[in-house]
Amino acid sequence: MFSTARQLRRKGVLGLNERNADFIMRLNPRRFYPRVDDKALTKKLALAAGMAVPDLYGVIEHQGQVRHFDEMVEGLTSFVIKPAQGSGGDGIVVVTGRSERKRDSFRLSSGVVISKGELEHHISNIVGGQYSLSGTRDKALIEYCVRFDPVFAAVSYQGVPDIRVIVYRGYPAMAMVRLPTRASDGKANLHQGAVGAGVDMGSGVTLSGVLNDEIVDEHPDTGALVAGLEIPRWEFILATSAKGLEVTGLGYLGVDMVIDRDQGPLILEMNARPGLNIQIANGTGLASRIARIDEIFDASATPEERAAISRREFKLER
Repeated sequence: MFSTARQLRRKGVLGLNERNADFIMRLNPRRFYPRVDDKALTKKLALAAGMAVPDLYGVIEHQGQVRHFDEMVEGLTSFVIKPAQGSGGDGIVVVTGRSERKRDSFRLSSGVVISKGELEHHISNIVGGQYSLSGTRDKALIEYCVRFDPVFAAVSYQGVPDIRVIVYRGYPAMAMVRLPTRASDGKANLHQGAVGAGVDMGSGVTLSGVLNDEIVDEHPDTGALVAGLEIPRWEFILATSAKGLEVTGLGYLGVDMVIDRDQGPLILEMNARPGLNIQIANGTGLASRIARIDEIFDASATPEERAAISRREFKLER
């Protein structure tokens, strides 16, 4: 773990203040923030760009529409409810089935059974802004529940793992897989206790992990090693992430993707203020990679070309 300011500089670690002042403020025009802060808009822009996203079953924009929730999920046994402007996984409810014993009740990913009325109350809270970034009125999205690729089965607890890629000026700079745990309540969120495993940019193979800022080799619940997993369709994932520049207009962003066992890689969301724990998971700093991207930057390169360059430049020597 990085311990002193001198070590941080030597390893090219990017600090919070530097990230905010030198990259977010300089490269991310505030007028473009809604493109990533509103998940409904992000989904619309991604679809227009030909990027795959989880299917959207319905949007509830005001309290009067909450009563139509039952119609939106009619015939569905699994789905996700999420705030359009939420962050950090707050407000997300994952339904994985319907109760066989209790009518109009649903089973959550945690195994808890919840009534339709309780779900409608939760949706009402979302619309009221309880989980929005600004605390203002929000929209509730009802969308497809991802069934994760079996490659992650041994290193995930109940929830769906996702892949975070930091993209700088259209070039993928660093990546990690976020693995749900019991402590994170099945959510792929590091701040809630998920494990982040670094990824070799060249091969798409996972490295050691980080849990609550500490380096770990094993998943805390399953005991399986987090390193050595080969992420399917890695080249496609990096090329899709690189396209985030064209879709959002943001020069520094985090692109979050999931790998569905049937549909393959899907864009989950994008983030204008991605965190920095990814550096601990990878055991190296972002600043040095960003400096290298500035040296090789080519404004005419396509997303596929930029992804290929990143795989070559940032692969691990074995």
